[in-house]
Amino acid sequence: MTRDAFLGGRVRLYQPRVGYRAGVDPVLLAASVPAVAGQTVLDLGCGVGAAILCLGARVPGLTLTGVEVQPDYAELARRNGGDLLEVITADLKDLPLDLRQRQFDHVIANPPYFDRSAGRAARDGGRETALGETAPLKLWVKTAAKRTRPKGYVHVIHRAERLPELLTALPSYMGSFEVLPLTPRVGRLAELVIIRARKNGRAAFRLHPPLIMHEGAHHGADGDSYVPAIRAVLREGAALQF
Repeated sequence: MTRDAFLGGRVRLYQPRVGYRAGVDPVLLAASVPAVAGQTVLDLGCGVGAAILCLGARVPGLTLTGVEVQPDYAELARRNGGDLLEVITADLKDLPLDLRQRQFDHVIANPPYFDRSAGRAARDGGRETALGETAPLKLWVKTAAKRTRPKGYVHVIHRAERLPELLTALPSYMGSFEVLPLTPRVGRLAELVIIRARKNGRAAFRLHPPLIMHEGAHHGADGDSYVPAIRAVLREGAALQF
């Protein structure tokens, strides 16, 4: 195990030294959620709790619940979250009845990015479960929508090339779609997108300008080259406004 600092040390997480390790993506997802104290949040596929605990650190007073299929990662999430985080060990395809009877103000997800019908599996089982898609992306999106209460929000971060699939998978009762493209540098194509949708929302679709993550057009040297807005999110726990 390692114990790693997030948000400038405001969140510290036990993670396996070998296997899936949380990086920047769950922190950006957490920063995109406009939650307020008193609301409820569900994280589908919470891993060791990176996204939902970063959100909880930024917005105190939330009721936090995570679902994780891998028992060892779920146990780490419990250890990391303590009394702040309820963790349910369950498969997305077979959620327990009590969870299926609940709805949340915000549902967040960082689904596995890679379709293994067109790629090679990771050697480590934990990493492969986190990155290699077993449950279809459509199931992730529909499950998130079902667990969202009326006027609540679904938030998903994923690869940019799967944006059409994400949008078409959202049920018809989801609306007010917003998409924030994330691009590594000036002049580069977006690699990730954050999608926000509201249950029973009626606002027009909004495609936001790309958020550039790193300074300069090219990678010059190792080190922290994040633009100020991204640095504030990652190091200071700032919200990602869009």
